[in-house]
Amino acid sequence: MVKIRLRREGTKGRPYYRIIVADGRSRREGAFIDQLGTYDPLVETGNFNIDVAKADEWIAKGAQPSETVRSLIKKAKQASA
Repeated sequence: MVKIRLRREGTKGRPYYRIIVADGRSRREGAFIDQLGTYDPLVETGNFNIDVAKADEWIAKGAQPSETVRSLIKKAKQASA
């Protein structure tokens, strides 16, 4: 199954994440199919950037977003409206 999830980047104590589309069996830092955006949990405001159109396209194809990614997509849609 294809999943939309977070891929951890950065250094120890200073993480940031890429929002990716990957096979559900691949490792967290393993191969991925497409990158949809970024998420920085240490920044207070404007801490994520996501291509909502691409995310909707992948969800329409059957990709399952994780809970965190689902909430980020929801926030991005609210911010753009």
